[in-house]
Amino acid sequence: MFGFNKQNMSKLVEIFRKMKYRRVLLKLSGESLGGEAGVGLDPQMMQQYAKEIAAVASKGVQVAIVIGGGNIFRGMSGVGKGVSRVKGDQMGMLATVINSIGLSMHIKSAGVDAEVFTSIQMEPVARYYAKEKAVEVMEKGGVAIIAGGTGNPYFTTDSAAALRACEIEADLLLKGTRVDGIYTADPEKDPTAVKFDTITFDEVYSRGLKIMDLTAFTLCKENRCPIMVFDMDTPGNLLKVMEGEQIGTLVTL
Repeated sequence: MFGFNKQNMSKLVEIFRKMKYRRVLLKLSGESLGGEAGVGLDPQMMQQYAKEIAAVASKGVQVAIVIGGGNIFRGMSGVGKGVSRVKGDQMGMLATVINSIGLSMHIKSAGVDAEVFTSIQMEPVARYYAKEKAVEVMEKGGVAIIAGGTGNPYFTTDSAAALRACEIEADLLLKGTRVDGIYTADPEKDPTAVKFDTITFDEVYSRGLKIMDLTAFTLCKENRCPIMVFDMDTPGNLLKVMEGEQIGTLVTL
């Protein structure tokens, strides 16, 4: 992007200074990669996401990503239909690997390096995950995509995102959705629903608001990792969040 002369180095420092967060973990649903249909892989949607992510990474923000697998297979959907919970969850883990590889290729096409890690050994498909390896990729300006959930059945990819965010010491867990934040009720069903700009973990719990599963939510609270819920489908929103603009809802202690 810039040569390493004194003038350009000062430009880089100024760009980095504008970013509010140093290291983040972005959680994306599998359905979001499927576009409007919510199934399979939509090339246009992946290109859009890759462009947004590459723009943030190129400005010095260290980015890790965890993606769901619901666009390909959701483990619970097969339970009671000939698929055990354990095998269903393992199929879901493999679906997240497919999504991660697909997004990594689009991020590379957008001009930023990206590497896929998996929670279970899958070389040569992807590298076996370790915090130090993922952080090394991010510190070099690349994007670390961590696939395979937690590697264990009975845990959602929300829980995996919370676990990895805490593990890599992220400043913020970003939950990219199609809704622009947390509301008092479902805004798609209740037109009187009111959006929160900020809300505490305790208030989310007391109000019974569903933004992540309880395991993931509790893990973030106990490790003081704030959560930002925002609309990822609007171009430019990810960068606005990184610059500190009031986009979405911030969940804090």
